[in-house]
Amino acid sequence: MKRRSIEIPNFSHAVPIPAASVIDRLLVSGGVSGSDPDTGKIPEGLEDQCRFMFVNVRRILEAAGGSPDDIIKMTVFMKDRAGRAAINKEWLVMFPDEASRPARHTLAYDGLNPPMLVQCEVMALLPEK
Repeated sequence: MKRRSIEIPNFSHAVPIPAASVIDRLLVSGGVSGSDPDTGKIPEGLEDQCRFMFVNVRRILEAAGGSPDDIIKMTVFMKDRAGRAAINKEWLVMFPDEASRPARHTLAYDGLNPPMLVQCEVMALLPEK
């Protein structure tokens, strides 16, 4: 089982860390921000950041050969948990079937670099090839 790095356009970390890593069928992401997929810049507002965060999750999974249906767990880090409605809105768009949603844990976290207000990590089991 060889590990492979997953990268997507206009998405990078400040240090040489891939967007995600895959071994066999298991995908684990690094921190997925709400950066605009066209510009790579993080917008100011929480709602835009949440929307782009879910877009970037989808892009990472597609680059690895998967889809949101393959997500097992999502961990969300927020500057202020009072903004959970913005996450829940995008969560329901990506996972409309209440009988088929991944596990999720949302945490308050002060370590996000401004202007970042939200970030997530995902674990997914990719389909067999």
